[in-house]
Amino acid sequence: MGQAVEPLTINRLTSELEGQLSAFLEYTDEFLTAMESSHPLYVPNPHARMSVELLRRHLSSKTTQPSLLIEISGVPYATATRRLAELIESGLIIRRQKTRSGRSFTLHPSDQLIDTWIKLMKNNGAVLSQMFKMDENEANDRFFGSTYAVSKNAPPMSVLDKPLTLSGGLKTLIHSDPSFMVMNKLKRHFEMVLGCPIHNETHSLDTLRDETLKNSDRKRSAYDLVAVNLPWVGEYVTKGLLTPLDELIDIEKLDTSDFHQVSWEACHWDGRCYGIPIETTSEVLMYRSDLFQDAGLLPPTTTRELLLAARALHDPSKNLYGIGWNAARGTPLGHTFLMAMADFGQPVVDLPSNATGFDVGSIASLEYKPVINSIAGLQAAKFLQELLNYSPPNILSMSWFERIKGYTEGRTAMVYSYTQMTPYFEESDTSPARGQTGYLPHPAGSMAHPVSPVGGFMLGVPSNLHERRIPEVVTALESITSARAQRLYVQNGSRGCSRYSANDDPGARAKSGVIEAIDNLARRGALQSWPRPPIPEINSITEVCGNVMHEMLRGLITPEEALIRAQSAAEDIINNSRQK
Repeated sequence: MGQAVEPLTINRLTSELEGQLSAFLEYTDEFLTAMESSHPLYVPNPHARMSVELLRRHLSSKTTQPSLLIEISGVPYATATRRLAELIESGLIIRRQKTRSGRSFTLHPSDQLIDTWIKLMKNNGAVLSQMFKMDENEANDRFFGSTYAVSKNAPPMSVLDKPLTLSGGLKTLIHSDPSFMVMNKLKRHFEMVLGCPIHNETHSLDTLRDETLKNSDRKRSAYDLVAVNLPWVGEYVTKGLLTPLDELIDIEKLDTSDFHQVSWEACHWDGRCYGIPIETTSEVLMYRSDLFQDAGLLPPTTTRELLLAARALHDPSKNLYGIGWNAARGTPLGHTFLMAMADFGQPVVDLPSNATGFDVGSIASLEYKPVINSIAGLQAAKFLQELLNYSPPNILSMSWFERIKGYTEGRTAMVYSYTQMTPYFEESDTSPARGQTGYLPHPAGSMAHPVSPVGGFMLGVPSNLHERRIPEVVTALESITSARAQRLYVQNGSRGCSRYSANDDPGARAKSGVIEAIDNLARRGALQSWPRPPIPEINSITEVCGNVMHEMLRGLITPEEALIRAQSAAEDIINNSRQK
């Protein structure tokens, strides 16, 4: 995962289904009005009237008082009160307490009511298109619900039966990447679902870690939930920052098979679960498929093929460079070096091998040591030196945001980047990369297999959270990481969802090929966490490697000297960590 130095602006687009349902409710309201005014025998239908108004307000993230529904029912007060009671007793409407006394409450549509009206919408579109014998495109333009059977879009979430009573609302500490910004855009909807305010504090990657560590020193946590970059899990657990979730949640009820396996496993340390995946992303090679086709090039599967493609497409006279990547001093370049070592088949420490590469599940009990000064380390260092020849002139200051910006603006033909960054060019009307991007796991060197280093975040509960808040915080955690919630994230622009079911949406897949690409990588085992193993020292080792390799790329030291220095520094980091 990387630090986004500039925030992404994403337009708040409601999901296709939400827009259709809103339009259908407006249509129904006008139809009822027209019918009721056409003849005295056509009296108002209070059940339908109240249902339409309640759903409209729910889609607008507005709470509803009983008096409002009674007023718009179109029937006398006593009759409206009885009809409203029938809707509540039937389970179509949820009556939720607004105050602890129970004297005041709000009304919300249940899943049953939402599903009922979606079925009405779908049947309406099917019947009308059949009656008027319109083709599919015409039906889609004119009638509501005609695409529902294909789209599989998730309906809006219904509210919790009991609103959360968290003092000050739900407080979260999250990352400032595009996927989390989609969650921010849906904040009003989730405030209504949970029944309490939500306060999201967002940070770039490095400051997110700093704030989490600072929060751990407080007597009481300032946050209810914290976003944890998956490679940080080992450090956070060994420092006692997180509460084991198996003490708070029945893990078996989470439907864990729905998560990408590597993300779910990355939430564990020493056999215990410490969070729920909220974002799965992976670093891939993104390439301009149109430029490759024009040049008669095949997508590269090896580091050698990548270098040849970069050389063929590198044309500084046209402000086009072969490839963009993280080469800024410190963590960005250190990240690249660890990924490059993985391309040549070796993690940064000596993990035991297994059928999928290397075993990270047993790290907590291992006496691992760094293997930077190795054959794979030397191959990786020399590979980065060769990449310099086909990189933009500002490559040694290029980091997370700069690399995707250059690709978005058409200045690089390829880029190593995380998949959740694709909205930068997918949502841009002017980007030449829009609709012209292919996605590959990292091309491999030597005899290694191509892998795609996993990234992303889980949501965890701070260990110093006040115990009185924990039960309701766990309820909120389960709600905002549920399959239904994550489908909403995908349909509103997230490109880093952790659940297979959430990603299985034809509408979202049509907008972005990266969703299917991530699922395919996961299913074929290319998505791996061992390139950045979650050892407690990973952050410090990454930074040291980035500092030393930067001197190498500037020509101040040789690759061999760089490896010796990085190996020695990493050994000191691990030894000091074990002595604490």
